[in-house]
Amino acid sequence: MTSQPIYRLRATEVYSALETSPQGLTAEQVAERLSLYGRNVIQEPTPPPWWSKFLVHIVHPMAILLWVAGILALIVGEISLALVIWSVILVNAAFSFWREYRATVAVAGLKEILPSYSRVLREGREILVPTPEIVPGDILILAEGDNIPADARVVQEYGLRVNQAILTGEAMPARKTSDASLREGISELERPNLVFAGTSVFSGTAKAVVYATGMLTQFGRIAHLTGRVSEQPSALQQEIIHLTRRLSVIGLGIGIVVFLVGAFDPEVELFDPQDRLVQAFIFALGILVAVVPEGLPATLSLSLAMAVQRLAQRGVLVKKLAMVETLGNISVICTDKSGTLTQNQMTVREIWVGGKKLSVSGIGYEPQGEITPDPRSLNLESELELLLTAATLCNNSRLIPPTADHPYWSALGDSTEAALRVVARKGGLSEEEVLSQYPRLHEIPFEARRKRMTTIHRWGQEEIAFVKGAPREVLHLCRFWQCNNQVLQLEDSTRNQILAANDDYARNALRVLAFAYRLLPPRSSYAEQNVECELIFLGLMAMHDPPRPEVARAVEICRQAGIRIIMVTGDYGLTAESIARRIGMLSTPNPMIVTGAELEEMNDVQLQNLLEKEVIYARMAPEHKLRLVAALQAKGEVVAVTGDGVNDAPALRKADVGVAMGIIGTDVAREAADVILTQDNFSTIVDAIQEGRAIYDNIRKFITYIFTSNVPELVPFVVSAIFQIPLALTVRQILAIDMGTDLLPALALGAEKPEPDIMSRPPRKRGLPLIERSLLMRSFAWLGMIETALCYLGFFYIYARAYNIRLDELLAAGRALPELLHTVPPHVHVLAVTMFHAGVVMAQVGNVLACRSERLRVSEVGWFSNPLIWLGILGEIALILTLIYVPPLAEMFDHQPLPLEYWFPLALFGPLLYGFDRVRKQLLHFFQWLKTSRESPTETESF
Repeated sequence: MTSQPIYRLRATEVYSALETSPQGLTAEQVAERLSLYGRNVIQEPTPPPWWSKFLVHIVHPMAILLWVAGILALIVGEISLALVIWSVILVNAAFSFWREYRATVAVAGLKEILPSYSRVLREGREILVPTPEIVPGDILILAEGDNIPADARVVQEYGLRVNQAILTGEAMPARKTSDASLREGISELERPNLVFAGTSVFSGTAKAVVYATGMLTQFGRIAHLTGRVSEQPSALQQEIIHLTRRLSVIGLGIGIVVFLVGAFDPEVELFDPQDRLVQAFIFALGILVAVVPEGLPATLSLSLAMAVQRLAQRGVLVKKLAMVETLGNISVICTDKSGTLTQNQMTVREIWVGGKKLSVSGIGYEPQGEITPDPRSLNLESELELLLTAATLCNNSRLIPPTADHPYWSALGDSTEAALRVVARKGGLSEEEVLSQYPRLHEIPFEARRKRMTTIHRWGQEEIAFVKGAPREVLHLCRFWQCNNQVLQLEDSTRNQILAANDDYARNALRVLAFAYRLLPPRSSYAEQNVECELIFLGLMAMHDPPRPEVARAVEICRQAGIRIIMVTGDYGLTAESIARRIGMLSTPNPMIVTGAELEEMNDVQLQNLLEKEVIYARMAPEHKLRLVAALQAKGEVVAVTGDGVNDAPALRKADVGVAMGIIGTDVAREAADVILTQDNFSTIVDAIQEGRAIYDNIRKFITYIFTSNVPELVPFVVSAIFQIPLALTVRQILAIDMGTDLLPALALGAEKPEPDIMSRPPRKRGLPLIERSLLMRSFAWLGMIETALCYLGFFYIYARAYNIRLDELLAAGRALPELLHTVPPHVHVLAVTMFHAGVVMAQVGNVLACRSERLRVSEVGWFSNPLIWLGILGEIALILTLIYVPPLAEMFDHQPLPLEYWFPLALFGPLLYGFDRVRKQLLHFFQWLKTSRESPTETESF
């Protein structure tokens, strides 16, 4: 081995320096080096100990507020109250810690769904290898869109440009070469013949020999760049945090005022003069605890985490917890065509060569089929052979024959290029003979701007260039064409004939590529302007990629859900229109087809007007897609973009939701996206939107449920302060409701399935707050007040029984009522408070059923569609029974065992509250029907 730095060596010297060969390593060498150097992974920072993570959940502002309240309770002698308050903090922290742990485990598990692979050359064969198994000496095969898995020395390249922004901060891709780098005074990162782990191929192709893996790479040396960055809370989470803080401040403010007035104003007769300070403090603490929804943040985070796991089971990998809510707001989907709407199973079906049309049989990558009619009978042998040669040589894919592990033909590389290799084999061409007859000298890689690719080969003593690309772009560079074994001048009539054939194929949903060639002058430059000119046109190949069978149904669901689907493709417009029509995307007979060139000529006003129409965007370059997404967002749309290539990365990042294909998607596309479809299935986008809408609904449901119980928690303090009657609920009981009986049903509401009509509603508008007037009115002014009224009926019923009078007679006492309530024996008051607490829990049973939908009845949602609801109900009933009938807990929470007879009226609280809310829903249905009838009197429906 040489002692010189690897970048100073010539490409031919690199192999011996790294003890490898142009054919790559053997299996024995790989095993030996894997044992010596270890796996090619970046070691993650040592996670903090579990106790420090748990500590984070018990020192946040709301927890600190409760810690202080517990300490003050301890100071005034309320030891049991302090213990209860601190228990609430610990229970809340335990739930949050558990949620974080489950989310961490889920993310670790999701990484296994889409393992990272790299293309390498081993024992002369190009294979896919798990990235962690790359070792020094491996030969990487790099192409546009690939992530570079290790530090490597380039030994062969064609137009290679690498995005090194993650290491250098430079936005412009760096040009790479295979030449030795002898310049002094520059760092390794600036060496033009080195590529580094963590960067990506922007354009071109290359071979590179690995010289460093894992923590020995440049990326490994600055591993702090890969340190865990704490995920910023989403808009929804921020809204919940701000709401909780506002409520905490409001509760603290009211509590302080009540404490000061109650403790130091002698005219307030609510408290015992001898114990006024302590009672005023407990009263103020009760207001604070009643106002603050202690369990809301934990419930929200746990619901989002469960949604992410459900989506993963359906083939949708969501990278960030916060993205779930955005999925439900999507109003526009900008989708590519190939691989997303289609099956990504390219097969050449038609050939145009020498002025004749040929058909190709067979499907998929298996090279079984024939070309008809027989080219020999049409004297097309030479033209067809040259066309198939161009298809084989201007190509970077590789066909893989069946093996014992994989019994079907498969391919490495682009599916379109693989289809070209298949048709060449069907035409009787020997790939090995062609490659040996035309050794490659250079490549001008495909670029979205040029829409073509060129390879240059040695042919005997001459050099020949083969070009493939979009028909119009290639034809524009041609002056001649091959016909009858001659090179003829390309007349306008022939051009029109070729373009007509191209349009005919495109109308039948076939993707078309054109092929041309040119014999290069001696010692000519390989610059594209010198090579791609004066071309000789060879022919067209039209290939079919059928639409996925499930896409049409998904498109129809999106239409019902008010979601626009816009096709934005780099393909030919007529091909895109044909596919769009087959899957039901088009509602007009003659949609507009706008190309990228036409889009460039439009100003912003014209583009905004265009967005109102049904348009197919064809021949779109990355900058065109980016501008289109920005224009849609400016209109207030929530935009999702699907993509699989490196050119889609800017639009994926710009979109509100970037969706990458998990199978055919490039590494760059997957990294830029927020969501990865593990099966490349468009219909799973609909599943993701449905889940996003459901989680939004579910969050509103459990917020309504939690806020409802806050009303009977707070009202007793207000009523006691104003009317001087005994307090109906204690601080301990409030905490038992918030972090005990309410928790399980709230979590169950967070796991509700999507409602039957969820995909029949229009998308939620951008910026619309989650907690708005209708939610607050329903929870506080409607359900909360009904629940409070029912609980107070139970509370006063106990006093009426103590006086042996009817409930209405007790309530008719008017101003004498406070005195009547204060003169009963103490155990009566404890029984009444127990009745009120039990009433809240029993009313919440009806509330959780009512909250399962804002509009639908439970029978429409399904009584048993969510078993967790019934488990939550059983859990809260079991808990209240435990708090009432287990002596130590009953004493701690100021309870007295309720006689059996009192449970009969309590059992009615749930059905009564649910019944009242069902009446509200029926009235909403009626008024909606009435409104619809007035707007469409000829299409009225029976109510």
